[in-house]
Amino acid sequence: MSDKPAFKDIKHPAQGERLVFKGGNPVTPDHPIIPVIEGDGTGRDIWKASRRVFDAAIDKAYKGKRKIEWLEVFAGEKAFKTFNNWLPDDTVDAIRYYGAGLKGPLTTPVGGGIRSINVALRQTLDLYACVRPVKFYPNAPSPVKEPWKTDFCIYRENTEDVYAGIEWKSGTPEADKLIRFINEEMCAKDPSMKNKRIREGSGIGIKPSSKHCAQRLMRRAIQYAIDNNKPSVTIVHKGNIMKFTEGAFREWCYETALTEFRDRVVTEEELTKQEDEHAKKGGVKVTISQEKGKIIIRDRIADAMLQQILLRPDSYSVIVTMNLNGDYISDAAAAQVGGLGIAPGGNVGDIGAVFEATHGTAPKYADQDVINPTAVILSGVMMFEWLGWKEAGKIIEASIVKTLEQKRCTFDFSRQLKGATELKTSEYASALIENM
Repeated sequence: MSDKPAFKDIKHPAQGERLVFKGGNPVTPDHPIIPVIEGDGTGRDIWKASRRVFDAAIDKAYKGKRKIEWLEVFAGEKAFKTFNNWLPDDTVDAIRYYGAGLKGPLTTPVGGGIRSINVALRQTLDLYACVRPVKFYPNAPSPVKEPWKTDFCIYRENTEDVYAGIEWKSGTPEADKLIRFINEEMCAKDPSMKNKRIREGSGIGIKPSSKHCAQRLMRRAIQYAIDNNKPSVTIVHKGNIMKFTEGAFREWCYETALTEFRDRVVTEEELTKQEDEHAKKGGVKVTISQEKGKIIIRDRIADAMLQQILLRPDSYSVIVTMNLNGDYISDAAAAQVGGLGIAPGGNVGDIGAVFEATHGTAPKYADQDVINPTAVILSGVMMFEWLGWKEAGKIIEASIVKTLEQKRCTFDFSRQLKGATELKTSEYASALIENM
């Protein structure tokens, strides 16, 4: 392959093939090469356990006809200690070339130091859709009374908003220059802004929101709803306050739905009008219901949505939102079904994807063989579904359900479940394989 990158510190596997893409979806060979970042802290234990589960499920599903060639690539503390680089070019090039990646948790310092490696990967590879399914598995500990009502998928825009990383530190010449420009040129000369000023000495961050990014995210979310027979897509925003960023995101999402999917969708507003007209003609006014065969498109304010996912989670099936809102909502929703230890995630673009655990590195538990690997394992299930290997994914998911029904789990769950059998990370992987 003439376009095969020449790596500096890693080697291409002798066997296996790369993914190719058609229409934004992978065309998967029987022996794909998948780069893996094991992760920092507990990532080492998690990856060892997860790989055993993945390989066992593939073998059971395809009887040796399919196999993944796992290629270790480096990021985070292991990369820094080995190559003096938090995110080597080899890693980015390998994921870009092979078309997919799987990763454990990575360290991100708060305040100073490096920016998030996770965010850097998403932006560099243009993995614009952060996909976070939130689903309850029986016997997963939950703080809510009816956790089984929570079953929806969040599509979070991954490349813009305040995560774009366009900011300047308080007191720097760049920040002071921008403050002067905004105060003296933009606000002072705009009648609607004349009473608004940025205080001297402020830190400055930019929140970009583009039509292009909003619409490609909405397009993917609606297609997911169509492919999986989901009844609604809800746009979550703070457009009542940030009218030209969050408000624009809302409008662009609606535009995508009503121009590209007009025959497959109906808006909540359209349904409300139909029901009001029916009531005026003497009919009984009914609550909003899904028009036959169509997906309801609606929107909710972000702060109200955080309440809605607690009080009425079963009213939502697909959620589309900007970057910061999505971060809050997805973690809050994960808490309702057992926490981040069981919360998978995927970062998907048109020519690649990286699937990852959404929890932290928990360094105090590193190399103790005690941590819950389910988040990475379910992220692998997401990857198998994306690859078109749904049979392997279903085997793993069914095994997780059966193992939790037996109350065999790692300490984070066992300490909250009466009568549970506490397993080490490696033992939990063995239980999953046994239950396949």
